[in-house]
Amino acid sequence: MPFDRSVKIAPSILSADFADFGREIQAIEAQGADWIHVDVMDGHFVPNLTFGPPAVKAFRKHVKTVMDVHLMIAPVDPYIDAYAEAGADILTAHVEAGPHTHRTLQAIRAAGMKAGVALNPGTPAQAVEHLLDLADLVCVMTVNPGFGGQKFIDMTGKVRALRAMIGDRPVHIEIDGGVTPETAPLVVEAGADVLVAGSAVFKGGSVDNPAPYGENIRAIRASVAGAAAA
Repeated sequence: MPFDRSVKIAPSILSADFADFGREIQAIEAQGADWIHVDVMDGHFVPNLTFGPPAVKAFRKHVKTVMDVHLMIAPVDPYIDAYAEAGADILTAHVEAGPHTHRTLQAIRAAGMKAGVALNPGTPAQAVEHLLDLADLVCVMTVNPGFGGQKFIDMTGKVRALRAMIGDRPVHIEIDGGVTPETAPLVVEAGADVLVAGSAVFKGGSVDNPAPYGENIRAIRASVAGAAAA
Protein backbone atom coordinates (compact mmCIF):
# COMPACT_ATOMS: atom_id res chain seq x y z
CA MET A 1 0.00 0.00 0.00
CA PRO A 2 2.23 2.84 -1.25
CA PHE A 3 1.78 6.26 0.35
CA ASP A 4 0.57 9.30 -1.55
CA ARG A 5 -1.34 12.43 -0.61
CA SER A 6 -3.82 12.41 -3.48
CA VAL A 7 -7.38 12.78 -2.22
CA LYS A 8 -9.09 9.44 -1.62
CA ILE A 9 -12.81 8.82 -1.27
CA ALA A 10 -13.63 6.09 1.27
CA PRO A 11 -17.35 5.26 1.28
CA SER A 12 -18.64 4.01 4.62
CA ILE A 13 -20.61 0.81 4.20
CA LEU A 14 -22.62 1.81 7.27
CA SER A 15 -24.83 3.53 4.69
CA ALA A 16 -25.05 0.50 2.39
CA ASP A 17 -27.84 -2.04 2.09
CA PHE A 18 -27.17 -4.36 5.03
CA ALA A 19 -28.82 -7.25 3.19
CA ASP A 20 -26.42 -7.02 0.23
CA PHE A 21 -22.98 -5.92 1.42
CA GLY A 22 -21.02 -7.94 -1.12
CA ARG A 23 -22.65 -6.38 -4.14
CA GLU A 24 -22.67 -2.95 -2.51
CA ILE A 25 -18.89 -3.08 -2.02
CA GLN A 26 -18.38 -4.23 -5.60
CA ALA A 27 -20.67 -1.48 -6.85
CA ILE A 28 -18.97 1.41 -5.05
CA GLU A 29 -15.53 0.20 -6.10
CA ALA A 30 -16.69 -0.05 -9.71
CA GLN A 31 -18.06 3.48 -9.39
CA GLY A 32 -14.74 4.94 -8.26
CA ALA A 33 -14.27 4.40 -4.52
CA ASP A 34 -10.60 4.44 -3.53
CA TRP A 35 -10.98 2.73 -0.14
CA ILE A 36 -13.78 0.91 1.67
CA HIS A 37 -14.45 2.24 5.18
CA VAL A 38 -15.86 -0.14 7.80
CA ASP A 39 -17.24 1.35 11.03
CA VAL A 40 -17.03 -1.03 13.99
CA MET A 41 -19.14 0.04 16.99
CA ASP A 42 -19.58 -1.74 20.30
CA GLY A 43 -22.58 -0.12 22.02
CA HIS A 44 -20.24 0.88 24.82
CA PHE A 45 -17.65 3.34 23.53
CA VAL A 46 -20.34 4.65 21.16
CA PRO A 47 -24.13 4.24 21.32
CA ASN A 48 -24.55 1.78 18.47
CA LEU A 49 -23.65 -1.80 17.49
CA THR A 50 -22.34 -2.76 14.07
CA PHE A 51 -19.79 -5.27 12.80
CA GLY A 52 -17.53 -7.84 14.45
CA PRO A 53 -14.55 -9.71 12.98
CA PRO A 54 -16.66 -12.38 11.19
CA ALA A 55 -18.56 -9.69 9.27
CA VAL A 56 -15.34 -7.87 8.39
CA LYS A 57 -13.85 -11.15 7.16
CA ALA A 58 -16.91 -11.63 4.93
CA PHE A 59 -16.51 -8.10 3.53
CA ARG A 60 -12.85 -8.77 2.76
CA LYS A 61 -13.74 -11.26 0.04
CA HIS A 62 -15.35 -8.46 -1.95
CA VAL A 63 -12.88 -5.62 -1.30
CA LYS A 64 -10.32 -5.19 -4.06
CA THR A 65 -9.01 -1.80 -2.93
CA VAL A 66 -8.12 -0.93 0.69
CA MET A 67 -10.22 -2.04 3.66
CA ASP A 68 -10.07 0.75 6.21
CA VAL A 69 -11.47 -0.51 9.54
CA HIS A 70 -12.36 2.11 12.16
CA LEU A 71 -12.74 0.70 15.66
CA MET A 72 -15.14 2.70 17.80
CA ILE A 73 -14.74 0.24 20.63
CA ALA A 74 -13.10 0.00 24.03
CA PRO A 75 -10.95 -1.80 24.88
CA VAL A 76 -9.15 -2.26 21.55
CA ASP A 77 -6.11 -4.42 22.24
CA PRO A 78 -7.90 -7.78 22.78
CA TYR A 79 -9.41 -7.55 19.28
CA ILE A 80 -6.43 -6.44 17.20
CA ASP A 81 -5.42 -9.93 16.07
CA ALA A 82 -9.01 -10.81 15.16
CA TYR A 83 -9.30 -7.83 12.83
CA ALA A 84 -5.89 -8.60 11.34
CA GLU A 85 -7.07 -12.13 10.61
CA ALA A 86 -10.28 -10.70 9.15
CA GLY A 87 -8.17 -8.86 6.57
CA ALA A 88 -8.11 -5.20 7.63
CA ASP A 89 -5.48 -3.20 5.75
CA ILE A 90 -5.74 -0.24 8.11
CA LEU A 91 -6.95 -0.51 11.70
CA THR A 92 -7.81 2.71 13.51
CA ALA A 93 -8.27 3.02 17.27
CA HIS A 94 -9.51 6.06 19.18
CA VAL A 95 -7.05 7.86 21.40
CA GLU A 96 -9.92 8.14 23.91
CA ALA A 97 -10.50 4.37 24.00
CA GLY A 98 -7.73 3.47 26.42
CA PRO A 99 -4.77 4.68 28.45
CA HIS A 100 -2.04 3.11 26.32
CA THR A 101 -2.61 4.22 22.72
CA HIS A 102 1.13 4.05 21.98
CA ARG A 103 1.12 0.35 22.80
CA THR A 104 -2.07 -0.15 20.79
CA LEU A 105 -0.49 1.35 17.67
CA GLN A 106 2.59 -0.82 18.19
CA ALA A 107 0.38 -3.89 18.38
CA ILE A 108 -1.58 -2.96 15.25
CA ARG A 109 1.63 -2.60 13.26
CA ALA A 110 3.05 -5.79 14.75
CA ALA A 111 -0.06 -7.61 13.49
CA GLY A 112 0.79 -6.52 9.94
CA MET A 113 -1.66 -3.65 9.45
CA LYS A 114 -1.31 0.09 8.98
CA ALA A 115 -2.09 1.88 12.24
CA GLY A 116 -4.60 4.69 12.56
CA VAL A 117 -5.50 6.86 15.52
CA ALA A 118 -8.82 8.72 15.73
CA LEU A 119 -9.78 11.92 17.56
CA ASN A 120 -13.28 12.76 18.75
CA PRO A 121 -14.46 16.34 18.16
CA GLY A 122 -13.70 17.36 21.73
CA THR A 123 -10.14 15.99 21.70
CA PRO A 124 -7.35 18.38 20.65
CA ALA A 125 -4.79 17.64 17.96
CA GLN A 126 -2.03 17.67 20.58
CA ALA A 127 -3.37 14.39 21.99
CA VAL A 128 -1.66 12.52 19.13
CA GLU A 129 1.47 14.64 18.80
CA HIS A 130 3.67 12.01 20.45
CA LEU A 131 2.06 9.15 18.52
CA LEU A 132 2.77 10.34 14.99
CA ASP A 133 5.92 8.26 14.50
CA LEU A 134 3.78 5.14 15.05
CA ALA A 135 0.76 6.26 13.05
CA ASP A 136 0.02 5.79 9.37
CA LEU A 137 -3.27 7.72 9.57
CA VAL A 138 -4.97 10.23 11.84
CA CYS A 139 -8.76 10.20 11.65
CA VAL A 140 -10.43 13.47 12.59
CA MET A 141 -14.04 12.95 13.60
CA THR A 142 -16.24 15.75 12.26
CA VAL A 143 -19.30 14.31 13.99
CA ASN A 144 -19.64 12.68 17.39
CA PRO A 145 -19.12 8.99 16.64
CA GLY A 146 -21.90 6.44 16.81
CA PHE A 147 -24.32 7.21 14.00
CA GLY A 148 -24.26 7.99 10.30
CA GLY A 149 -25.96 10.95 8.68
CA GLN A 150 -24.98 13.60 11.24
CA LYS A 151 -24.26 17.25 10.54
CA PHE A 152 -20.63 18.24 9.90
CA ILE A 153 -18.71 19.85 12.78
CA ASP A 154 -16.03 22.23 11.52
CA MET A 155 -12.64 20.86 12.58
CA THR A 156 -10.50 22.66 10.00
CA GLY A 157 -8.37 24.27 12.72
CA LYS A 158 -7.57 20.82 14.10
CA VAL A 159 -6.73 19.54 10.63
CA ARG A 160 -4.33 22.43 10.02
CA ALA A 161 -2.64 21.79 13.37
CA LEU A 162 -2.23 18.11 12.54
CA ARG A 163 -0.88 18.85 9.09
CA ALA A 164 1.77 21.10 10.63
CA MET A 165 2.67 18.44 13.23
CA ILE A 166 2.90 15.66 10.65
CA GLY A 167 5.32 17.57 8.45
CA ASP A 168 6.93 15.22 5.95
CA ARG A 169 5.92 12.01 7.74
CA PRO A 170 3.94 9.57 5.54
CA VAL A 171 0.74 9.96 7.58
CA HIS A 172 -2.72 10.38 6.08
CA ILE A 173 -5.29 12.77 7.57
CA GLU A 174 -8.74 11.25 7.28
CA ILE A 175 -12.04 13.06 7.81
CA ASP A 176 -15.01 11.06 9.08
CA GLY A 177 -18.46 12.61 9.40
CA GLY A 178 -20.69 14.88 7.36
CA VAL A 179 -18.49 14.88 4.25
CA THR A 180 -20.33 16.33 1.24
CA PRO A 181 -19.32 18.34 -1.83
CA GLU A 182 -19.88 21.42 0.32
CA THR A 183 -17.72 20.39 3.29
CA ALA A 184 -15.01 18.38 1.51
CA PRO A 185 -13.12 21.41 0.10
CA LEU A 186 -12.83 22.93 3.58
CA VAL A 187 -10.99 19.95 5.04
CA VAL A 188 -8.89 19.19 1.95
CA GLU A 189 -7.65 22.77 1.83
CA ALA A 190 -6.71 22.41 5.50
CA GLY A 191 -4.63 19.31 4.75
CA ALA A 192 -6.88 16.21 4.73
CA ASP A 193 -6.40 13.59 2.04
CA VAL A 194 -8.87 10.78 2.91
CA LEU A 195 -12.59 11.54 2.94
CA VAL A 196 -15.03 9.10 4.52
CA ALA A 197 -18.53 9.57 3.12
CA GLY A 198 -21.59 7.47 3.84
CA SER A 199 -24.96 8.91 2.95
CA ALA A 200 -23.33 11.42 0.57
CA VAL A 201 -22.12 8.49 -1.59
CA PHE A 202 -25.03 6.06 -1.25
CA LYS A 203 -27.94 8.51 -1.58
CA GLY A 204 -30.11 7.97 -4.62
CA GLY A 205 -28.57 4.67 -5.69
CA SER A 206 -28.77 0.94 -5.09
CA VAL A 207 -26.94 -2.21 -6.15
CA ASP A 208 -29.37 -2.45 -9.05
CA ASN A 209 -28.91 1.23 -9.91
CA PRO A 210 -25.32 2.06 -8.92
CA ALA A 211 -24.79 5.00 -11.31
CA PRO A 212 -25.74 7.56 -8.60
CA TYR A 213 -22.90 6.20 -6.44
CA GLY A 214 -20.46 7.20 -9.16
CA GLU A 215 -22.12 10.57 -9.65
CA ASN A 216 -21.89 11.25 -5.91
CA ILE A 217 -18.24 10.19 -5.71
CA ARG A 218 -17.36 12.34 -8.72
CA ALA A 219 -19.20 15.30 -7.19
CA ILE A 220 -17.10 15.08 -4.03
CA ARG A 221 -13.92 14.64 -6.07
CA ALA A 222 -14.75 17.59 -8.31
CA SER A 223 -15.48 19.78 -5.29
CA VAL A 224 -11.93 19.36 -3.98
CA ALA A 225 -10.11 19.75 -7.30
CA GLY A 226 -7.54 22.45 -6.72
CA ALA A 227 -8.16 22.54 -2.97
CA ALA A 228 -5.57 19.91 -2.06
CA ALA A 229 -2.87 21.22 0.24
CA ALA A 230 0.65 21.37 -1.16
